Amino acid sequence: MNKTALVPIAEGSEEIELVTIVDVLRRAGIEVTVASANSGDKLQICASRGTHIVADVMLDDCAKKHYDLIAVPGGLPGSEHLAEHPVLDALLRDQAAHNKLFAGICAAPALVLASKGLLLDKTATCHPSFQKSLEAKEVDGAARVVVDGNCITSQGPGTALDFALELVEQLCGLVKREEVSSPMVLTTTPTAYY
Repeated sequence: MNKTALVPIAEGSEEIELVTIVDVLRRAGIEVTVASANSGDKLQICASRGTHIVADVMLDDCAKKHYDLIAVPGGLPGSEHLAEHPVLDALLRDQAAHNKLFAGICAAPALVLASKGLLLDKTATCHPSFQKSLEAKEVDGAARVVVDGNCITSQGPGTALDFALELVEQLCGLVKREEVSSPMVLTTTPTAYY
């Protein structure tokens, strides 16, 4: 059975992060659902730099589903919109309660994950502009990607490939990560594990 991942998006999500997450996970054969947090039935969002992206489904349609991973892209005001969405709130809390993988990059660790108390017992990182206010057990401001148990966090657009490859490794193992990264002509950057 294929692994599954949910990538929620909203008006103002960071496009490099969200597209990189989706692309790399799909290269690994992971079944990715991109879900729009917009109101109504508006699947299309305008990302933080004006790129238009069309989701697969509405986030409300994911309320009763379960995923192996929930990966939240950053960006402003996208992270703020995602933090306010009640379905994502319930999904993330359930994910953490069942010790399943959840992840955030850029502003998302601070504005989405920490706002729900999900990092209080975790070492995490986020965009440098949010590190001083990140409510986590410990903030690792030097690491590009931090893995603490079932939580993966990263700093921003420049770390998106490292982040996405770490998501692949956490879901499918190191061999799959190498299978995905090799044709992309990448060298891997060490991840901080806690």
